[in-house]
Amino acid sequence: MSQESQTGQQNTDYGSGVLARFLNGIERVGNKLPDPAIIFLMAMILIWFLSWIFSSFSFDAIDPRTGQGIVVHNLLNGDSMAGFLAGMVKTFTGFAPLGVVLVAMLGVGVAEHSGYINAGLKLMLKRTPQALLTPSIILIAIVSHTATDAGYVLVIPLAGVIFYAMGRHPLAGIAAAFAGVSGGFSANFIPSGIDPLLQSFTQSAAQIIDPEIAINPLNNWYFTSASSLFIVLLGWYITDKIIEPRLKQSPVDGDTQSLPSFSEITGKERRAFFVASAVMIAGLVLLYLAASPADSPLRSPNGELSDFKAPLMQSIVPLIFLLFWIPGAVFGFMVGTFKSSKDMIDAMSKSMSSMAYYIVMAFFCALFIAAFAQSNLGALLAIEGAEVLKALALPSAVTIVGIIFLTAFVNLFVGSASAKWALLGPIFVPMLMQLGISPDLTQAAYRVGDSGSNIITPLMPYFPLVVVYCQKYVKNTGIGTLIALMLPYSIAFLIGWTLFLLGYWALGIDLGLQASYVYPAK
Repeated sequence: MSQESQTGQQNTDYGSGVLARFLNGIERVGNKLPDPAIIFLMAMILIWFLSWIFSSFSFDAIDPRTGQGIVVHNLLNGDSMAGFLAGMVKTFTGFAPLGVVLVAMLGVGVAEHSGYINAGLKLMLKRTPQALLTPSIILIAIVSHTATDAGYVLVIPLAGVIFYAMGRHPLAGIAAAFAGVSGGFSANFIPSGIDPLLQSFTQSAAQIIDPEIAINPLNNWYFTSASSLFIVLLGWYITDKIIEPRLKQSPVDGDTQSLPSFSEITGKERRAFFVASAVMIAGLVLLYLAASPADSPLRSPNGELSDFKAPLMQSIVPLIFLLFWIPGAVFGFMVGTFKSSKDMIDAMSKSMSSMAYYIVMAFFCALFIAAFAQSNLGALLAIEGAEVLKALALPSAVTIVGIIFLTAFVNLFVGSASAKWALLGPIFVPMLMQLGISPDLTQAAYRVGDSGSNIITPLMPYFPLVVVYCQKYVKNTGIGTLIALMLPYSIAFLIGWTLFLLGYWALGIDLGLQASYVYPAK
């Protein structure tokens, strides 16, 4: 038997084993659920009734954000229902992922329909070895965290196109990119706005015990950098050895005719691509020059560029729009795909039409998430879970593992990393400081747990968008399909990354700048 045949046989075994049967069962059950939009509607109604029931109870748990006892708000009383109706439009239009996706897609639509992205992919595919395609995609997905939500609207859909062009299953590309963007959310060797954001909550929580303590914003940088390599390698193995073999039973039956053609790039396209790219690079240089001065208006009041309050970080999505729209327009007019400005507007309209289903899902998703936050049920769940873990008084290493898995569980219901840490940090950080564990290590454990379950919860705001990406290739893709696709990553990341942190700790490798494992620091 040839080596190729042996590899194929091994892949088939992976695709038909116990794991595959388990995942197929999850997919079947999940896809029997109603349409995702209806699920969000039903979940919102359930939250209404749960808020009505639990609002009559009093709880001992203290909300660390207010210092007051946690109170569940009844969403079925007259005032709440009137507020729900009055604020429905604002809730929908204020849904953060909606604006991010639509504005970015306007620029991406011009770059896509002009042929600019197509030309770039042709050149990239000629230079990327087939064997390194998967790790390259995951690494790019991890780096995309630096640009906030850019990975969701750029890297994930492009990964599907690239895998399809290389003759591989497009859903495997989408899964690999989704795993890197969301499952590996806390793995990045480039500092980003999430670092000072989490540090601010960690420091305020630590000052409950030690009012003079100061936490460096890059206190986990070395660990997250090392985690990048670990997640790339683990995600690479899962994609090529588990996910893609299983996808052989999922034929590509979507509207692939609308995908770009990957014939040989012409000389005219090559010249236009490099001119358009030069224009984009010139724009980036101008942006760099504008952001460099210490008093740049693009910086935050404290002079930082990576702070979430910095205008530069708040302008990421408009910048994505411009950095695709401008070179896309240049390319289109140079090669002739755009004859007039109307052609460019038509390209933007086409990109919006492909988002119609996502907009409908986003409407119901926004209403559900708003109701869940207003009810305070998520806060109650997080605080009560943390108090149970605290009461168990487990050994330090076991407590760290408990924090990781409790965070992963809470993450299924409360997606925001900062919102969860605002609830859990004031409980975990002081508790572990009293056990001699530093706030730096506690925060690292939280970041591991906060990432692993992102990719399996439909309540994550971008989850419906990834379902839409998959449906472009496999029409019957549903919530169950995507959960089954991502579950191996989630399980492997949670277990493997936890062991990686424990091993990192055992070896005593520095977590980050001015970080320690013990409190008080030696």
